[in-house]
Amino acid sequence: MNAPEKPKSKVEVTQIGNALGVVLPEDVLAALKVAEGDQLSIVETPDGIELRPYDATFEEQMAIAREVMRRYYNTLKKLAE
Repeated sequence: MNAPEKPKSKVEVTQIGNALGVVLPEDVLAALKVAEGDQLSIVETPDGIELRPYDATFEEQMAIAREVMRRYYNTLKKLAE
C-alpha cells in the first residue's frame, strides 16, 4: 500500500464576486504549464479531484465516446459479459 501523498500546496477558498474560488500559487501554475487566461479541466478520479490543462481535442473525443456508449449501452453491456 502506498503512503499518502503530502499536499504540494495549501490554498484558501475565498469569495470572488458571487462565487467561491482559489488562487493557485506560481509553482502549481508552472507544474500545470498554464498562465492567465488558460483553461483547466476538473477531473474526478478515484483518488480525488485533479486539475489538468484543458484539451479541447480530448474533450471533443470524450463527448463522442459518451454518445456512443449512451447509444449502444445494451450492446456494450452484452459484449462485456
